[in-house]
Amino acid sequence: MFTGIVECMGTVVEFASLDTSAAGGNGASLAISGAKQILDDCHLGDSISINGTCLTVTEFTEDTFKVGVAPETLSRTNLGQLQKGDPVNLERALAAGHRFGGHFVQGHIDATAEITEITPDANSVWYKLCVKDPKLMPYIIPKGFIAMDGTSLTVCDVNDDEAWFTIMMIAYTQTHVIMPTKKIGDLVNIEVDMLGKYVEKVTTSILHGAEDGSSTTSYIEKIVQRVLEKGSSK
Repeated sequence: MFTGIVECMGTVVEFASLDTSAAGGNGASLAISGAKQILDDCHLGDSISINGTCLTVTEFTEDTFKVGVAPETLSRTNLGQLQKGDPVNLERALAAGHRFGGHFVQGHIDATAEITEITPDANSVWYKLCVKDPKLMPYIIPKGFIAMDGTSLTVCDVNDDEAWFTIMMIAYTQTHVIMPTKKIGDLVNIEVDMLGKYVEKVTTSILHGAEDGSSTTSYIEKIVQRVLEKGSSK
């Protein structure tokens, strides 16, 4: 679990599509440097968010660490596009008892969004993004939470029909995350608010029955049937 409050920015040392080392596990891996700030209490197997993606530490030094990257992760995120020298947002998993400054972020990327407009406004910046998977739009609401490359941000405008939304980034945030290094056409990892997903799943079952097909009768229909049966038996 993360908060979306980026702790520091690291730098890509290497993205290996096939890492045959023990830490690489014969799969894709990502090595990051400039991470001393978040490695003082690191252990093998710990979770660290890289651009909003929860990944497992397989090797680390005082300043660097390596993570494995699964094919599913590469297909949903922008991590496979990273090159040596690229900056990345970093955040450790939330520790119990710490102040919770952002929102509930799992580190499970839903999709990517493409930056279509960048508009300065005083010392802030507007970003307009087009969501690659329009099915996510019901979970993106004005003044709701969204995690972009692991940064907890507030949604401003939303257009469900055209599958885009906007956010505004204040000056302080601009100096502490990688978003200002991106340009129009670049992809950003997004994770929508997970609470919306749970609410939808529960209400869908109540209104329409189980999604797995085990029951096509909704809870409301069952209640009505019981009331009618009870009434007819009198």
